[in-house]
Amino acid sequence: MQIENSERLRFEVVTKEDAQLLFDLNQDPEVMRYINGGKPSTMAEIEDYFIPRIEGFTNLDTGWGLWKVTTLASETSLSDSFIGWILVRPMDFYTDTPKLEDLEVGWRFTQASWGKGYATEAAKTVCQALVKHSLSNGNPVTHFSAIADPANKGSINIMTKLGMQYIKNDSVDTPDGEVEVVLYSMPV
Repeated sequence: MQIENSERLRFEVVTKEDAQLLFDLNQDPEVMRYINGGKPSTMAEIEDYFIPRIEGFTNLDTGWGLWKVTTLASETSLSDSFIGWILVRPMDFYTDTPKLEDLEVGWRFTQASWGKGYATEAAKTVCQALVKHSLSNGNPVTHFSAIADPANKGSINIMTKLGMQYIKNDSVDTPDGEVEVVLYSMPV
């Protein structure tokens, strides 16, 4: 699966060759604030933990993966630069019962790109491409869902702009232990 460019953005699947981009993104404490309290990642964490996890759920036949988001050259403020990523994988992927028809969508973007609508545009574009692709390959997607730290108003705002509704407060296991999240979802 490929995702066509949106009005301002280009999409490519993240590979291990993108480790430096992922590392650089994770160096900003504000970017990491609602992920792990603002702690920058080490390159070892990117290479030994993050990249293998991405490779574990990447499946181009279904569109699952981490999609690198780059501005198109026509965007003068951030011309032709990596600004973040969109995650796509089944909800509950790391359990015995992943929800293959309910895709988790997530995002992480550079602080320089905040407030410009890029994350919303990227998430909408990816979701639309996944719906179209899933209909053509016989694996229909019925829902898109997202989780966020309850204090992360920016991500919650993106969820509502996508049309997602609050479902419940929940918790997820992370390398640093269990954390509270809010779950939002929408039917396709």
